[in-house]
Amino acid sequence: MNSMYFTEEHHLFRKSLQDFLQKEVVPYIETWEQTGVIDRFIWKKFGDMGFFGINYPEAYGGLNLDLFYSVILLEELQKINSGGFAAAIWAHVYLAMTHLNAEGSEVIKQQYLAPSIAGDKIGCLCITEPFGGSDVAGMRTTAVKSGDHYIVNGSKTFITNGVYSDYLVVAAKTSPELGNKGISIFVIDRESTGVSATKLDKLGWRASDTGEIAFDNVKVPVANLMGDENKGFSYIMQHFSLERLIMGINAHARAEFALEYALQYMSDRMAFGKSIDKFQALRHTIADLYTDMEICKEFNYSVTFRLNKGEYVVKHATMSKLKSTKMADEVIYQCLQFLGGYGYMEDYPMARLFRDSRLGPIGGGTSEILREILAKMIIDKKEYRPAT
Repeated sequence: MNSMYFTEEHHLFRKSLQDFLQKEVVPYIETWEQTGVIDRFIWKKFGDMGFFGINYPEAYGGLNLDLFYSVILLEELQKINSGGFAAAIWAHVYLAMTHLNAEGSEVIKQQYLAPSIAGDKIGCLCITEPFGGSDVAGMRTTAVKSGDHYIVNGSKTFITNGVYSDYLVVAAKTSPELGNKGISIFVIDRESTGVSATKLDKLGWRASDTGEIAFDNVKVPVANLMGDENKGFSYIMQHFSLERLIMGINAHARAEFALEYALQYMSDRMAFGKSIDKFQALRHTIADLYTDMEICKEFNYSVTFRLNKGEYVVKHATMSKLKSTKMADEVIYQCLQFLGGYGYMEDYPMARLFRDSRLGPIGGGTSEILREILAKMIIDKKEYRPAT
């Protein structure tokens, strides 16, 4: 383990987390993968263990620890081989809760953030729209102020935790004529009149509930506005750095898991009188794949280190997601090949890994969008700055 970034306390945390996951989560994974419903009891157990509050203030029940504890949480979640369960957890902790903590009022933090840390409430982040995709500025959902409420109309899609969560962090246009400068962020209760959700059937991430959500004249109290009106786009862009880095970390972790499993399989699998890890063509392929994985992992750790110090790392976090998710797909594709016919069987982990990994270059900004963002920064010298 890399001692440059991880202390003895980090190692102890990793071990306790591994034990917790094996005891409390792994026995239920197959059921959740089949039903697409994660039992509520596990959320409370995560909250009781403090896993939801790792990076959040102690005032709301958090632990206020550094980001490398989050790296450990993300890595170990990938290594129980349920991308859907992992996504449900990190979408709650690092997407929905990030906005509550950064932009929420004290009342919002007490009503939503504290219960989220405790595992009593589950959140989701609603940005992507059926007609928008990666075009955040092109969203059509509106929030029109009417007295002491906003009236929200529109729809969101591909929302992780979109069906079974208790609240929704929603981006909507409060001043459509201003384009991306007219977006605001709200927290909306699931039980609000006019909120409905439809569960989507996915290739992978089968354990998580991914939903399309409709808002039909939903009345949202003015107090549920987070941050300043019309500043939502800058908030979203600022937090994209964390989301992209998370997806990069997820990618190197699942690639590492795939390689470790493949290596074990290859050491046991006999062909032509010897284990297949003795064949040069396969050995050299492993060497290349492992090198690519390690390079991405080290890069992701360095970006985490900078983000933990408060640096604005949008460029490098974008690189992290772009490169790491591509690497993970390539590694897992080849690891499935190492298993031959068994790699194609659902009784072995590679089939699920293969399906779950494919979302990496799509979710949280497609690779095509990320390349254009990087091209603007590298070629056009465009600078992105944190929200003020």
